[in-house]
Amino acid sequence: MTLELFLVVAGALFSVGLFGALTQQSIVMLMMGLELMLGGIILAAAALWHYVAPASTDGQVLIVLAVTVMAVEMAIGFAIVTALFRAREVDMTDEAAELKG
Repeated sequence: MTLELFLVVAGALFSVGLFGALTQQSIVMLMMGLELMLGGIILAAAALWHYVAPASTDGQVLIVLAVTVMAVEMAIGFAIVTALFRAREVDMTDEAAELKG
């Protein structure tokens, strides 16, 4: 696989995620769009690091760290959405804008 192919796939992932984040009103779908965008960025960074400095392990550590932070961020986001849905049965972004107790 070539660097160009990795970058095209990363761009496609980012584009689909951006479309999903801008067009969806469901909080879960919005978070999935953001996740796709982050996945595209991480794929592009990993591919660039692999082709620019293949012997260096710094890029691998950074990518693993980014994926870990992304997983923690999504777990916290889904926990907040689940708590919001259980408390007020809100799952749309417009309804969730009013977070006063």
